[in-house]
Amino acid sequence: MTDTALILIDIQYDYFDGGRMTLPHIDAAAENASRLLADFRQRGAPLFHIRHINASHEDPYIRPDSKGHEIPPVVAPLPSEPVIIKNRPSAFVGTDLAERLQAAGITRLVICGAMSQMCVDATTRAAVDLGFDVTIAHDACAAANVSFGGTDVTAAQVHAAIMAPLAAAYAKVVATRDFVQPVAA
Repeated sequence: MTDTALILIDIQYDYFDGGRMTLPHIDAAAENASRLLADFRQRGAPLFHIRHINASHEDPYIRPDSKGHEIPPVVAPLPSEPVIIKNRPSAFVGTDLAERLQAAGITRLVICGAMSQMCVDATTRAAVDLGFDVTIAHDACAAANVSFGGTDVTAAQVHAAIMAPLAAAYAKVVATRDFVQPVAA
């Protein structure tokens, strides 16, 4: 599995209870992301933590120099694990992620994180455009409740509306349990 890397996107404090933009089901998504992280660590497979930091202290969430942009312990990087800082939805825009993956001979990505409708979607589409084969652990992702044109859309509806087209044309979309390998006895 050395040609496969885990990409953990924006699992940061501002999305959890008490943060500036709490996401429904973020705790369950983070637990599943933690399972993926443990699986990749056990196998010595490459992984990358992606951390979003908005450019301004005036932004509504994930502000620079705030606790909100930090990664919580459930998926905290080890000192030896790379953390890539981004300020755009795609983890590839304005970062060296693509170069790092290509230099390591990575051809396949497993993606999880927040938010389904923003950074997970943007990163997945960019990854496919760059030639990577992508798997999304859908239950290790979280979406936000949103409103448009006077219609409230639940996080579950948003998540499904994003995962469905990604599964149709961009990625293999699976549950964490279907990806994580059982531990050998």
